[in-house]
Amino acid sequence: MHLPLTGEPVALDLINTLGASPDGPVDHLTTVDALRAWLRAQAHRLPQPGAPLTDADLAAVLDLREIVGTVVDHTRRGAEPPAPALRALSAADRLAPPYRTLSWEDGQMAVSVGRAGDYRSTLVATLAGAAIDLLAGPIASVRGCEGPGCRMLFLPAHPRRRWCSPELCGNRVRVARYYQRHKA
Repeated sequence: MHLPLTGEPVALDLINTLGASPDGPVDHLTTVDALRAWLRAQAHRLPQPGAPLTDADLAAVLDLREIVGTVVDHTRRGAEPPAPALRALSAADRLAPPYRTLSWEDGQMAVSVGRAGDYRSTLVATLAGAAIDLLAGPIASVRGCEGPGCRMLFLPAHPRRRWCSPELCGNRVRVARYYQRHKA
């Protein structure tokens, strides 16, 4: 199964794991193996499991995805998100407190950030923190893809961007327009 990764902020990539196809809704995180594949694809920005993932890990990520989706949806519409969802997102961020570590690298001070806790807590807290950063920052710029049937969200680098991916939805729209112009 193709993972819907378009290089968006990790919070949007999490929401976008719940997508759409011509046959209806698609959930890209229905199994532990699917979660493992998604985490591998996000290795450059999410902690990786040191032990086998469990159904409880999957359930924790799916619960957080629902919360993040609810808060992002409300916020994008200018509506107040449900207070329980805000509390749950804040609580998830506190599961693994962040810490900073200093080191000396290439003749200068370097700071790295980590989170203290077991893997599930660290993963959920990292995802929650990414969602909080999005909500406190560029949330007003987040758009929904204009591709037919697509429900993916993206943070446009250019104000004229209309699709989650020019190669996916953008191409579909162009092909459909071409077909409409040239059909007999």
